[in-house]
Amino acid sequence: MKFYRIYVELTNVCGLKCSFCPSKSLASCKMDLEFFEDVISQCSLYTKEIACHVMGDPLTLSDISRYLDIISKYNLKAVITTSGYYISKHPLQELFNPAIKQINISLNSFNKNDTTISFDEYMEPILKLCSYKLQHQIDTFINLRLWNIDKSMSDREYNVKIFQILEDRFGVKLDIDKIYQEKPKTIRVASKVLLHFDEYFEWPSLSNPIYGDGKCLGLKSHIGILCDGRVVPCCLDDKGVITLGNLKDKKLSTILSDKKAVDIRKGFEQGKAIEELCQKCSYKSRFTEV
Repeated sequence: MKFYRIYVELTNVCGLKCSFCPSKSLASCKMDLEFFEDVISQCSLYTKEIACHVMGDPLTLSDISRYLDIISKYNLKAVITTSGYYISKHPLQELFNPAIKQINISLNSFNKNDTTISFDEYMEPILKLCSYKLQHQIDTFINLRLWNIDKSMSDREYNVKIFQILEDRFGVKLDIDKIYQEKPKTIRVASKVLLHFDEYFEWPSLSNPIYGDGKCLGLKSHIGILCDGRVVPCCLDDKGVITLGNLKDKKLSTILSDKKAVDIRKGFEQGKAIEELCQKCSYKSRFTEV
């Protein structure tokens, strides 16, 4: 069994309260380095790529480079997903650790939070990161995420500001009307600097309505490991509702071969969502043809 990537939550702390994310109900935690290395050593048998989050922002950690060095030690690549708020807390060269394959920055974090900083103060460290990458011809991808392209164009005014500052800095033309009409997935801003678009999505929750059966990429392309060691079948199960086991008690090989994981995986192969949380997940509708 191989996965495209495994999501390993270094911390569940993100420092923000974005309106599009579920509220944080679990106690704050950070995966200690010794346990993290054990997790990564096991993950190396199943994947070549580690996404360093499930819910938290890895850049809230002052010692993020030590985690990245462990990922590199096992010849794996890392994906960092961040709100962008903590970029300035790290030396730019640290954010281009050789282990990092891609940095995802959620640009719609700014206008979905109450914050004391200005839009320009938020954007400047992000733009400096992009400029540093280009000036030093670093191979890492930077994905600037705008996952707010909804039919009602609720964030159009904010997106105009984003497009304008990117046009001014990188000389790229961004036609907002065309983008809303054609809905491209990505637009190249500069060499390996991409503007990535998507719509808002509903997080799975036991309080959601029932959406029924369907296929999913959980336990097929990926799994998640929460900061307390619990293994979950899906990167959207931030609270560990479907806990398959805990790496503090069992090996990953055992957890993945246990009946619960096998039944969930076989269910999805047959288009059946056997867990209640999966029944109440609308995101799986994206994979009906998978």
